[in-house]
Amino acid sequence: MLKGKHVLSLMEFSSKEVLDVLELSERLKRKRRNGVYPLLLKNKTLISIFMKPSTRTRISFNEAMNELGGHCIDLTANELQLGRGETIEDTARVLSRYADVIAARVFAHEDVVRLSKSASIPVINSLSDAFHPCQVLADLQTIKEKKGLKGVKLAYIGDGNNVCNTLLIGGSLVGIDIYVGCPKNYKPNQDAIDFALKIASKTKSKIIITEDPNEAVSGADVIYTDTFISMGVEKEREERLKIFLPKYQVNQKLIEKAKSDYIFMHCLPAHRNHEVTDDIIDSKNSAVWDQAENRLHAQKALLTLILLKKSEIKV
Repeated sequence: MLKGKHVLSLMEFSSKEVLDVLELSERLKRKRRNGVYPLLLKNKTLISIFMKPSTRTRISFNEAMNELGGHCIDLTANELQLGRGETIEDTARVLSRYADVIAARVFAHEDVVRLSKSASIPVINSLSDAFHPCQVLADLQTIKEKKGLKGVKLAYIGDGNNVCNTLLIGGSLVGIDIYVGCPKNYKPNQDAIDFALKIASKTKSKIIITEDPNEAVSGADVIYTDTFISMGVEKEREERLKIFLPKYQVNQKLIEKAKSDYIFMHCLPAHRNHEVTDDIIDSKNSAVWDQAENRLHAQKALLTLILLKKSEIKV
């Protein structure tokens, strides 16, 4: 049961709970395309805290609450008393008296954990340096739409960052095989790897971490990449580009080893001709725009399930 649950990394989810989000997301997407907007969250309020810039997260959460009949308040840290020294814990306690759910986009994952420990309402991690659960729920919806889930091979190429960590968690929960091709010193979080391996033994998925992008991509149904230079590590830009390029760039030569009907995914924003070449992201195999759209649908489903009982969800 998801009602009242914090959403921090997807490690707090069961396989069934992830599938429940995807199923409701699909239903809400179909309704929207038919011009139907169930007002499931009428009079509910989301407060979103942004410590980092945002395009897709900010707009999709705002529109999600709007289409569900609710209300969203966006705030930066400097617009809150956080910017003048109020503690995260005190902020969480106050916001809990005003709203029904908090989403926080932060630098340090510990900040969203601290919010969740002091809030009396659900807290959603809308991005941290360690995990990006909202993105991966939309990713799983996209993969399900295009390829199904069980037995699908996903190759993640590049930096073992927050998205990669969460793909390992979410992918293992739904039975996707995850192959990560990354440099030695840029591997995913060990906690994410350990969780994925544990869950994979139950869902029969494969979890492989390799330094060879060719091994990762061989026979892949899905090829996924992200920026080599995440927010917060900009000072490492030149060093990272030397390490990642050209070996870990998703280009025509690399994708030749994937299945001919592979789909390409990227959480955006893309640094074109760094982690991926134009001809790949703009190709007929690219699913990045469907993936971006699915942020809206997946977040509508997630918000509904953590705020309402299943018996209250009439769609």
